[in-house]
Amino acid sequence: REKPVALRGINKYFCVSLQGGVNDEVTLAAYITIALLEVPLPVTHSVVRNALFCLETAANQKENHVYTKALLAYAFALAGNRDKRKALLDSLEKEAVRKDGSVHWQRPGKEPETDLPFRRYRAPSAEVEMTAYVLLAQLTSQPAPAQEELASASLIAKWISSQQNPNGGFSSTQ
Repeated sequence: REKPVALRGINKYFCVSLQGGVNDEVTLAAYITIALLEVPLPVTHSVVRNALFCLETAANQKENHVYTKALLAYAFALAGNRDKRKALLDSLEKEAVRKDGSVHWQRPGKEPETDLPFRRYRAPSAEVEMTAYVLLAQLTSQPAPAQEELASASLIAKWISSQQNPNGGFSSTQ
């Protein structure tokens, strides 16, 4: 049976440059779950509950990409799952790049940053996004974030602000 015309290609990205770090079902499911929780739908809603169950299963995989971990950490922060949030943030902490008094995350196997003459290096949009998701996960905490989380968050915010272009925008639309 053929899909209705309106649904053809629903699982395809029409503009790959807008895809960001989403590259598999887990990251896409985390992204959608985050959107549902931000609506806000309660964690008791059947769709959210089922999504979180799937994400918990995925979070237990050791080979998750750093972008996926960042999304999962924020999803569990929104859901109020402090244990999963903390475990993912602890894992992300081990992969953090510390440079010039700031903290950020980058894709594994990426070439080191280089500043060109008269032009400052700007990270790819996926790295700005994943670093921003880690920041959101750190600041989304019940009760309020602890002092050490706020100190860490300020180092992340410093890096994110350094990625702004001269007009105040970012390479990412996220």
